[in-house]
Amino acid sequence: MQMPRVLGTVRATALEAAVLAGRLALYSTGVLAERPAPADRADLPGPRPVLLLHGFVDNRSVFTLLRRSLSRHGWPHVACANYAPWVCDVRAAAETLGRQIEELRERTGQQRVDIVGHSLGGLIARYQVQLLGGDAHVHTLVTLGTPHHGTRAVPAMSVHPVVRQMRPGSGLLSELAAPAPGCRTRFVSFWSDGDQVVSPPESARLDHPDLRRRTVRVRGVGHLTLPLHRAVIAGIRSELLAADGVTHVAPSSSDVA
Repeated sequence: MQMPRVLGTVRATALEAAVLAGRLALYSTGVLAERPAPADRADLPGPRPVLLLHGFVDNRSVFTLLRRSLSRHGWPHVACANYAPWVCDVRAAAETLGRQIEELRERTGQQRVDIVGHSLGGLIARYQVQLLGGDAHVHTLVTLGTPHHGTRAVPAMSVHPVVRQMRPGSGLLSELAAPAPGCRTRFVSFWSDGDQVVSPPESARLDHPDLRRRTVRVRGVGHLTLPLHRAVIAGIRSELLAADGVTHVAPSSSDVA
């Protein structure tokens, strides 16, 4: 391994440790479900409503910085959805997400929303969009470090049913790999070459011939850091502002340093 790569790995690991400490300190602030903001009205101008969905054994507090950034840059409707830490099935969580999407649409008076999902949250959102009809109401789904093709990290965690669903070759991932003609949602997958939770890291790249998809490579950023990284947050804002009516199916990609 070359010295620059070693130093990059050390920096990414140190940052992940610092982020983990911060996440533990903030965790209690996101345990309870949020109350709908009084400003959620259909007459507020701005981009589409955004629903944020956290990862495994996490909660909405992970999106504190992203939510603040979206609000400061003109998003009038930003909501966070919690799912129970003991959830044992992605399919059931995706059904619940469908109801949360409908609640956000009714509250804001908007026909379509965007979703940003970190890790498992992105997989839950993808299942809802791709297999449960959510593409009718979700314009863009942005995933951050989501194991679209599975992860082999931490074998001991396979005792948990949801972790088994995230293993390569699982029945759930086979469902998602099946043909999905006519899916109307635009997908953007952020993946990092420094991700140590999604193994191999490239598994976080969404690759499906029927989906309108774009990949964004992030260099040297760990799994926990992805939803907090300044460049990633800026990239998310840019993707959510992408013009409507994108019709290409061929994938596109870019890098975030």
